[in-house]
Amino acid sequence: MYDVEWGALGVNLLASAAAALAVMTATFVIALRRGVHRIVDVAWGAAFAAVALVSWLLSAGAGDDGRRLLVLVLTGVWGLRLAAHIAYRGTGHGEDPRYARMLDKAPGGRTAYAFRKVYLLQGALVWLVSLPVQAAAYLPAALDPWAAVAVVLWTTGILFEAVGDRQLARFKADPANRGRIMDRGLWRYTRHPNYFGDFLVWWGLFLLTAPDPALAAAVLVSPLVMSYLLIFGSGKRLLERHMRDRPGYAEYAARTSGFFPLPPRREPAKGPRP
Repeated sequence: MYDVEWGALGVNLLASAAAALAVMTATFVIALRRGVHRIVDVAWGAAFAAVALVSWLLSAGAGDDGRRLLVLVLTGVWGLRLAAHIAYRGTGHGEDPRYARMLDKAPGGRTAYAFRKVYLLQGALVWLVSLPVQAAAYLPAALDPWAAVAVVLWTTGILFEAVGDRQLARFKADPANRGRIMDRGLWRYTRHPNYFGDFLVWWGLFLLTAPDPALAAAVLVSPLVMSYLLIFGSGKRLLERHMRDRPGYAEYAARTSGFFPLPPRREPAKGPRP
């Protein structure tokens, strides 16, 4: 157990909530001017980077400097890479169909509904999921084997994300692949290498709080919520619902692991049975 400054961490929780709200509110204003809400997905990663920066600044003198810097760098690199990737991917595209469908069903004013159901909700999730980032900044423990394991998980996760995203982008850019299902590279072993990468990143960041069991227990909800969202919430489940009617997707799903990378299953032999 370490002498964590819980009062200072409490102040940080309030400041990080304000930072997440500021990012989401600014994004909402920009979205209204552009007439498209898909840019909130860019703000998702940027908001985590903002929370990490606020936590690093406020935790000076309260947490170990090496741990504070490590959590800032890991969270910032992950968040800004994700934001840049989504911004590039969305260039030249209109509204995301998910948000269009949601707002078409909005009771009352679309603007207020969008702010409440999209921006405030995502801001709240940023705050909740980032709890280990905030808590680790206030842990006075020097870097240890737990931190090494955390870096290994984080590195593996961001490689899965970055490589998977790059492979998918190159596949889609080839006109010969129009209408085909991506089943190459990392996508041969898991239908969602980017979501699996996110999963590893956030369990890695959680491990930065592991030296203090009380602190780790207090923020365990973060990786659990993120895991649920990726596997059962707005990640894997929602995307597969959108993809299930695509030609060839059922066959791809039958031979490819749904989340954790595994060797592809053999397809059943074709032809009449003896």
